[in-house]
Amino acid sequence: MAAVTSIMRAQQILIGRLDATLKPHALTFARYEALVLLTFSATGALPLGKIGERLMVHPTSVTNSIDRLERQGFVRRTPNPSDGRGILAEITEPGRRVVEGATVDLLAMDFGLDCYGEDELWHIHELFKELRVGFGDFPGTPSGAAAD
Repeated sequence: MAAVTSIMRAQQILIGRLDATLKPHALTFARYEALVLLTFSATGALPLGKIGERLMVHPTSVTNSIDRLERQGFVRRTPNPSDGRGILAEITEPGRRVVEGATVDLLAMDFGLDCYGEDELWHIHELFKELRVGFGDFPGTPSGAAAD
């Protein structure tokens, strides 16, 4: 229980710090993650379902994030050319600019983990890798196998 309580509290602290850093950009960490995912996609656009899969969040959360980002002018919804009924979320130029600025600020505070050194950060990653692999966070990786 002590380990779980520590993990949950650390998550609360990190989200609070990240959201405070992103507030001047009118973003939360959840919306920032969606924008980053779109910047990493080849076309700057993804189906909403794919966003949910990659961020490992419920479809309702994706819809809410994309709704807000669209109202802010950071994404736009477009028809999916490969699926007549589907919708893509596409990052806009203002969205690209805001994610660039937000990333600079997040990097400056080491994503809230500035109290740890490089070796400690890799150790934290390794500690949670087995749990994440077992949960299926790394598609195609059998449970218990190493994934980075």
